[in-house]
Amino acid sequence: MNVEIETTVNGKLVHASVPARLHVADFLRQQLGLTGTHLGCEQGSCGMCTVMVDGEAVKSCLMLACQLDGRHVRTVESLAEDDRLTPLQEAFRQEHALQCGFCSPAFLMTATALAHQGTRPGRAEIRDEIAGVLCRCTGYDNIVTAIERWFAEHPQTATEDGPSEDARSA
Repeated sequence: MNVEIETTVNGKLVHASVPARLHVADFLRQQLGLTGTHLGCEQGSCGMCTVMVDGEAVKSCLMLACQLDGRHVRTVESLAEDDRLTPLQEAFRQEHALQCGFCSPAFLMTATALAHQGTRPGRAEIRDEIAGVLCRCTGYDNIVTAIERWFAEHPQTATEDGPSEDARSA
């Protein structure tokens, strides 16, 4: 059985007919071609599939696509700015936080969701927030440093990427 949904993905309104049991990760990858959302364990443990739904970091392998009806989704593809690295991506590059890159989209989206909360987290808070994404390459120090650097170099991040008017009134 298919369900009709209307959702906004990376700023674009999407109308779709989705199987009732299709996961968000599969919807994004297979129906929308947004392959930056990676799949790892498909059980919510690894966090590779992290996207933002209404400003919150969500493991897209644990959410059904039909639950996106009326909601706003951001994937790592939404961070692109005219084929240039964003300040967050640049901080990851400068701090050597990328390594193999498989987990990078999830860390980038987790950091973006953290900024969306409108606060300036310290190192311990950053570590706690990114704990839901597993990385086998870096040991996390460079990732935490990159996110710290991004917040330090872009203090307006906490307010500019903070909750939208829609999210605050929901």
